[in-house]
Amino acid sequence: MDTEKEHHADNFLLKLISEELEASAFSRDMCTRFPPEPNGYLHIGSAYAIHTNFTIAQRFNGTFHLRFDDTNPLKEDIEYVHAIIEDIQWLGYDPGTHIYFGSDYSEEIYNAAVTLIKQGKAYVCDLTPEEITEHRGTLTEPGRNSPYRNRSIEENLELFLKMKNGGFPAFSKVVRAKIDMGSPNINLRDPVIFRIIHAEHYRTGNDWCIYPMYDFAHPIQDAIEGITYSLCSIEFKDHRPLYDWVLKELGISEPPRQREFGRLSLTGVVTSKRFLRQLVEGGYVDGWDDPRLPTLRGLRRRGYTPESIRSFIEEIGSIRTQSTIHISLLDHCLRQDLKEKTISVMAVLQPLKVVITNYPEDVVEQLMIENSSENEALGKREVPFARTIYIERDDFMEQPPKGYHRLSMKAEVRLKGAYFIKCEEVIKNPETGEITELRCTYDVLTKSGTGFTGRKVKGTIHWVSAEHAVKADVHLYENLLLDQDIPKDNSKDWTDLINPNSRVIAKDVLLEPFAQHADIAQKFQFFRHGYFCLDTKLTSDDRFVFNRIIPLKDSWNKR
Repeated sequence: MDTEKEHHADNFLLKLISEELEASAFSRDMCTRFPPEPNGYLHIGSAYAIHTNFTIAQRFNGTFHLRFDDTNPLKEDIEYVHAIIEDIQWLGYDPGTHIYFGSDYSEEIYNAAVTLIKQGKAYVCDLTPEEITEHRGTLTEPGRNSPYRNRSIEENLELFLKMKNGGFPAFSKVVRAKIDMGSPNINLRDPVIFRIIHAEHYRTGNDWCIYPMYDFAHPIQDAIEGITYSLCSIEFKDHRPLYDWVLKELGISEPPRQREFGRLSLTGVVTSKRFLRQLVEGGYVDGWDDPRLPTLRGLRRRGYTPESIRSFIEEIGSIRTQSTIHISLLDHCLRQDLKEKTISVMAVLQPLKVVITNYPEDVVEQLMIENSSENEALGKREVPFARTIYIERDDFMEQPPKGYHRLSMKAEVRLKGAYFIKCEEVIKNPETGEITELRCTYDVLTKSGTGFTGRKVKGTIHWVSAEHAVKADVHLYENLLLDQDIPKDNSKDWTDLINPNSRVIAKDVLLEPFAQHADIAQKFQFFRHGYFCLDTKLTSDDRFVFNRIIPLKDSWNKR
């Protein structure tokens, strides 16, 4: 056990659990769970919670459960269930057959409430939601007892059964636990444990019209499934006494233990479901899978890899409190993952025509170019080279400043994997003065890979053969919000917060022909521009649409 303690020293949660199990072990195997509500999509913060539960189960040779907290039919949908399962599997935290639904335990949870009523530990209350809040008191003032708190057990049982059978309007009555209205912990001031909702449930239909509150259902569901540790984010710490109270009053032997970890936030990133919904429903973004959003579906569409997200979470380690991590760490983990597994191809985003006047008109040369400067194992590919090519418009300047190492008049650069070229003439539009074409010459002796040891040039630029170029649209993404510090009170309109350049669309970008064989899941490095992938939503049989996953270098310090 000493080795185990040493191994867990840098992870407070693992250390805590190890010490607790050493002092008082369970007679059953370790079992953790992740309990999402199927009323929205998972985001990067959710990944941290999933990772915590999954990896701790693994460390102690246990099992990991995915359990849907589907106890509110007004907001839940099967669409979210499928999306959550898919996202968790994509992340690499597959629960296998251990997928459960809180709604499957409706009868058991109802019976648990009946048990508490029979013990005099719960009662039916007729106060409105507003009146319940008023009676609850404040952090400095105790609450007041409900006038219905002393109903007889028989009356409470009769009323609860009538609630179950649809005898009352929605929200007209609730069941409350009878604990202590004077408790310094507001969560123990006779919390609501059941309410009436007349709505069709996506799984149980109209079988039920009463639904448990999460704080009541959660410990019962954990007990039913044999969960040993209910690992929650830090905001549930004040709810732990209620969790323990429910299990104790129901007489659960070897009850699950709730323990908390820190909640993860990222600079400049909205993870609040309420705020995300405003962005989506307000039309500020292209749905829940918009590549600018921190939803897992958005990150997947953008091109983030599950390996990079797992690496990011592991880099953070175990956190105790609310923690805000700079998003540059996530970007770093993504670059580290992509740089050794991506093929580097040439793409010209702002094309400028170049005619190599001394190159034969009817010749197409197949050049062998390395697929990656980071990983030789990725091999090489053939790239066609011909008389007319395109280069980036900003790779040429007529009057370059000092230190400019790209193409200029009478100066040479190397074409990536090809030859040296020199600009001899500039063709302009006579009306606008815009440069429309460059006339260049090449030196046949400077072909890459031939052992040329003559003159040297400082600049290398990328290019695409005009005859063989593949057209595509490219979406260039930046941070969605102008300010990394999002107002907590939502005091600003989203219009004032959204970066107007968070998505820039480059039309008719030219790519080397290798890109037309891209697999939908494949990632590329576009020489000098960053890492890219096909947009799974917008790409069609007759049009390629690429997303820039991330630039080659960190640009956060420039924002």
